[in-house]
Amino acid sequence: MTKRVGFVGAGFIAGIHAGILERDARVTVAAVYDPDEHAAAVFAAKTGARVCPSLDDVLGAIDAVYICNPNATHASAAVRALEAGLHVFSEKPMATSLAHAQEVLDAARRAKGIYQGGFNRRFAPVYKELKQRLASGELTADSALLKMNRGDLRKPAWTGDAAISGGFLYETPVHMLDMVRHLFGEPAEIICRGRATHYDQLDDFSMLFTFASGMTAVMVTNAHATWLAPFERIEVYGDHVMAATEEMERITFAHASDVQTFDFAQLPLEDRWGYVEEDARFVDAIDGACAPVVTAADAFATTQFIERCYHVARQA
Repeated sequence: MTKRVGFVGAGFIAGIHAGILERDARVTVAAVYDPDEHAAAVFAAKTGARVCPSLDDVLGAIDAVYICNPNATHASAAVRALEAGLHVFSEKPMATSLAHAQEVLDAARRAKGIYQGGFNRRFAPVYKELKQRLASGELTADSALLKMNRGDLRKPAWTGDAAISGGFLYETPVHMLDMVRHLFGEPAEIICRGRATHYDQLDDFSMLFTFASGMTAVMVTNAHATWLAPFERIEVYGDHVMAATEEMERITFAHASDVQTFDFAQLPLEDRWGYVEEDARFVDAIDGACAPVVTAADAFATTQFIERCYHVARQA
């Protein structure tokens, strides 16, 4: 039976997901709610979805929901949807505080429906290739270097308002912090320095993570670097072997003098950035074919990690 999918939020990322779901015969994009009536109308015109006047109206008309509204509203929408018996896909972050993340986690544990967190980079071919090399032992990490620049916090305007975004780390850096956990596990120790340089919030971070194995990872991220490519990059160093990513475009492995590059730049953005597989896996989970691939407990742990970073930075 075809599942009806609704959207809370009708912006850019909602359009990405809706476009992918429209090609999946197992679901239909049925309803949308956004307080911006123009955005909702444009989304509806593109997808055929019915515009709903409230969150409750959209939740009452669907089987599953994509939460794509601004960060600070993710948790409350997810809890209401889970309590209504719906399946929930929530864009990152799960919440913008540990208390609200706990509310989502508790609701997910009680729920009939499933919860999947929206960390698309886990499904990007570049990072899947890196993960496979680490998991197979072909590359054993001794140390790593990660960087993610955000060009600014002006577009969209709400990203510069910490009350809505949750703070800079909950914006684009949440992806890279999630990748730290996904690739290397939970850090045992965090050293974090943050400064407010060009915005009214901490917008420039230098971090050092140490893991139980002794491995270390350094991460730098800031909100004012321009979008000079590659705006995100991971380098992993092992025993005379290393890997280096360039955004989600390509990954290079070097073992002694043997250098191998995998280039994904020609893939459509939805495939290159992992959205296609991410959405397919959510629909698989709705159908009962598999468990959610980014569970509520996993999304909670990434929120916990971010809060640890903020705590350390503010105590420094």
